[in-house]
Amino acid sequence: MTDWEALLSSKQNVGVVKQFAYGCMSGKDFYSTFSNTENGGVVRSLLRKNGVTYSKRLARKALTRRGI
Repeated sequence: MTDWEALLSSKQNVGVVKQFAYGCMSGKDFYSTFSNTENGGVVRSLLRKNGVTYSKRLARKALTRRGI
């Protein structure tokens, strides 16, 4: 299960997730942005378990549910 609260904890992270969710960023760029950070493992497991396409759908869903 993805810890969306951790991924969406700052404005900078929200911007990155928005870019990924709406197609302005590839999966590789998304992974690279969070590598060597506290949330790197969360992003890595999200992409490995779900793939890029479904991960983008989940990111859009998480943003919508939080009203972002």
